[in-house]
Amino acid sequence: MKKKEQTEHIEKHFDAPDLIRDIVIGMSDGLTVPFALAAGLSGSVSATNIVVIAGIAEIAAGSIAMGLGGYLAARTDREHYANELERERREIIEVPEREKEEVAEVLRSWGLREHQIESAVEAISEDADRWVDFMMKHELGLEEPEPKRARNSSLTIGISYIVGGLIPLSPYIFIHHAQSALMTSVIATLIALFIFGYVKGRFTGSKPFKSAWQTTLVGGFAAGIAFLVAKLIS
Repeated sequence: MKKKEQTEHIEKHFDAPDLIRDIVIGMSDGLTVPFALAAGLSGSVSATNIVVIAGIAEIAAGSIAMGLGGYLAARTDREHYANELERERREIIEVPEREKEEVAEVLRSWGLREHQIESAVEAISEDADRWVDFMMKHELGLEEPEPKRARNSSLTIGISYIVGGLIPLSPYIFIHHAQSALMTSVIATLIALFIFGYVKGRFTGSKPFKSAWQTTLVGGFAAGIAFLVAKLIS
């Protein structure tokens, strides 16, 4: 009798959710805000050079602002983690029995029996670093941020904003009639949203076409609202 061949089970997990989040933030804003500005100006000017100049200025300012926001958010996360880490280290020294009970509460929520909990608590609390690490992850739900997270986040968001912003603005660079450029910009933005949503779905594990349509609809709706606002003030 031949032995049945066992297929090796390989789990695939995407390990860069922060990167995708930053790209989504930068690209989505980059596709909608410059589009709204350019579309709003299209109704009040005939030539496209003013639209291009205003659009480039907005992309430059927007990418800096978005990148700075990402940097500050990541720095805040790291500072919060450091403060909580210091507090947990202090508490396992000052109030060890209370901290052990908190470990026990976590283990009870996992369904462990009392006799298992007692030995597990003692094993965890034997090592201070392991104890603190357990409390940070399982009591507070905090993972240590990457040291370069703030820098990487600001660069990723800023560059993604620039890339996203150039897509709706590029027709105005090559087409000198504002209304024709607007129609091309609308089509280019919707296509970009669809492709962006599809790629995002492939990386995040969701259905690519579902993600593509959702991104197109939500992004198109946001761009439409932004266009109406820009039209009212222009």
